[in-house]
Parts: sequence; structure tokens; C-alpha cells
Amino acid sequence: QVQLVESGGGLVQPGGSLRLSCTASLSISNVYYMGWYRQVSGEQRRSVAVLSGGGRADYADFVEGRFNISRDNAKNTVDLQMSDLKPEDTAVYYCKIRFSSLGRDYWGQGTQVIVSS
Repeated sequence: QVQLVESGGGLVQPGGSLRLSCTASLSISNVYYMGWYRQVSGEQRRSVAVLSGGGRADYADFVEGRFNISRDNAKNTVDLQMSDLKPEDTAVYYCKIRFSSLGRDYWGQGTQVIVSS
């Protein structure tokens, strides 16, 4: 059973930074894609940043250059570095990995990010 474990969430002041990390129980060296998503209570989960297996990164418009998604194949981690955080970035952040084009999506349990003064 594949497991994804997120960490790094917490409370941060507006303008601050956080680094979220997602560790997979399997090698991510040849994944189809991986990404970070977020969900506010009562709303749909939405994409924040997606990294293809080939290395292409795509970001949601609301990121506006503030976030960076990266991977470390040796550690089987995919990270999301978030800077200049805003109160509207408050959400539960989830990582998702699809290991092959026809495979299923695997989700982590989520990590809460609260941006507040």
C-alpha cells in the first residue's frame, strides 16, 4: 500500500514562508506526475502546483510566483516552498502522486496551513 505523508504545515504570519514536504513510501524516480493541492472547508480541492515526471512545473494563477515545487528522488519527497504567504492561502494542503499514466492517484492525509497575524 502506497503511503504519502505530508509535513511542514502550521501557523505563519502574512508575508511569511513555509516549506511543505511529502514523503512517499515508494520511489518517485519514475512517477507520471506529482502535485500539491489545497482545500478550504466547504470548497472544492484545487490544484496549487503540479510537477510532471519530465520536470515541467505548472502553478495555479493565484500562486503569482510565490511558490516553488521541487522533488528529491533520493529521499522520495516532493516539496512545496511557499513565500509571501497571504491569509487567503489558509487551507489544508495535500500532496498527490500518480505513479503511472494509467494508475490511480494517491493522496496524503493533508497538512493544515494557517496564515494569520
